Amino acid sequence: MKPKVYLETTIPSLLTAWSSRDLIIAADQQVTRDWWETRHRYQLCVSAEVLREAGRGNAEAAAQRLATISDCIILPVTDDAERLTERIIAAGLIPARALRDAIHIGMATAHEVDFLLTWNCRHIANASIQQGLRRVCDEAGFEMPVICTPHGLLGTSPKV
Repeated sequence: MKPKVYLETTIPSLLTAWSSRDLIIAADQQVTRDWWETRHRYQLCVSAEVLREAGRGNAEAAAQRLATISDCIILPVTDDAERLTERIIAAGLIPARALRDAIHIGMATAHEVDFLLTWNCRHIANASIQQGLRRVCDEAGFEMPVICTPHGLLGTSPKV
């Protein structure tokens, strides 16, 4: 069976965005495109939250983001995912103003996804936060997925 990958909203966003003049963002966009070429190796999943976020903003850009993820499995909201999200917020690991980030982690974890793919390094792919997240998930009886950027699934490291 193919490993399951939860695509957080930054993945379709960077995949479809106009090329950035910022060299770091442009490199992240290219790595995202490179990883996208390997997507057939994975079972891709999103949540209703990803669909909501991807559908915001410029109508043409939103349509491109949504088209990109239209073949993904949409994970249903479950009581387990909601309770886990609440526990993550209650633990203070992710601020309440970033509830959407906690939702992504709660959904991916409750649905036993193998990888959560993201470019959000503030609250999601943040090593110091992940240690606490892992503890909260373990205490709730769940195994947290590997959280990484596309670099982690390409086997490449960022070049600065």
